[in-house]
Amino acid sequence: MKKSKSLTDMYKVIDNKSFNVGEAVEIFVNAKKKKFDETIEVSMNLGIDPRHADQMVRGVVSLPHGNGKEMKVAVFAKDQKAEEAKNAGADVVGAEELAEEMQKGNLNYDRIIATPDMMGVVGRIGKILGPKGLMPNPKLGTVTADVKLAVEAAKSGQVQYRAEKNGLVQAGVGKVSFGSEKITENINSFIDAVQKARPSGAKGTFIKKISISSTMGAGININM
Repeated sequence: MKKSKSLTDMYKVIDNKSFNVGEAVEIFVNAKKKKFDETIEVSMNLGIDPRHADQMVRGVVSLPHGNGKEMKVAVFAKDQKAEEAKNAGADVVGAEELAEEMQKGNLNYDRIIATPDMMGVVGRIGKILGPKGLMPNPKLGTVTADVKLAVEAAKSGQVQYRAEKNGLVQAGVGKVSFGSEKITENINSFIDAVQKARPSGAKGTFIKKISISSTMGAGININM
């Protein structure tokens, strides 16, 4: 009943209006739950057709205050690079044996990183990793010789984003407990990163709509 009342009160406040980012964040922070730290998510409707290669939007952004999520990271590496990955905080490091485990369905990871020399091994399970958005990609910094930097970036709350078939890009950008200022800075950083990732094939209005929501809250439209 409390959840229902909270949502009802929030709908009364927003009443189909649009707010700037700071105002929207304040609404969620003021309505925060006592026993549950909600995630704040940003959704952006883009004027693109991702089915065309020159309209695909995909990238990575390091949020100034992280996203509040504990990232589980697996790394494909050998020898010295494997040691660097372990020392940087990777949860699992391996090679062929790690690929075999993933092939069996052990894919409970948020980020998979690989050194360039391991892509032959990773490629064998590409059909498994690809649909889950876990396939290492040099454009996203997850195929790299600098595994230390990649692991540390992932652990610090670096966020990957990719446009879905309908042109929607969305990502969790923090927890309500961060407070208004930090959440607002994270949201603005995410929006700025997507804006800068505008593809060459995008025509007309690139960002059509932005909304912010929380795990158990309503969606709030952001002023364009």
